[in-house]
Amino acid sequence: MVENNKINEQDSNKEKKNKVVNEAIKKDNDFAKVYLKQIRISPKKLNIIISPIRGVNVEKALNYLSFSQKRISYQIKKALQSVIANAENNHQLDVDKLYVHEASVGRGLVMKRFKARAKGRGVRILKPFSNLTIKLKEQIEAKEKKSQNNKKIVEDKK
Repeated sequence: MVENNKINEQDSNKEKKNKVVNEAIKKDNDFAKVYLKQIRISPKKLNIIISPIRGVNVEKALNYLSFSQKRISYQIKKALQSVIANAENNHQLDVDKLYVHEASVGRGLVMKRFKARAKGRGVRILKPFSNLTIKLKEQIEAKEKKSQNNKKIVEDKK
């Protein structure tokens, strides 16, 4: 009897752990992500281009990048198109509901060069690189948000 109870408890603990792992996997599948390394532009300049597309619908972000005059916007646009394709094919997300959930810019390596100047001097030239992460999520409609909020309120009252 006692042994059977212990075995049942162990099995239930394993099932609980599996449920937690499955929920974590589901959370990972609700967004698509791309990570660009070593982009040849400084993080400050890249952040100027990225900041207008944060939290914006994917279609608007693509339009912004298409008509941007900056040199690097073409590479960012290609990365965004790649994330959209991954979201559609790998994560089965609806392309029409996608928006840029997170777009972060990081600092990469810095190449150091010297330029010859007058009287035998040299001036240091820094050539910085950047890293870029873009995450896309599906937008939850307003009705679904309200229903989720109502459920939470009802549960809190109980």
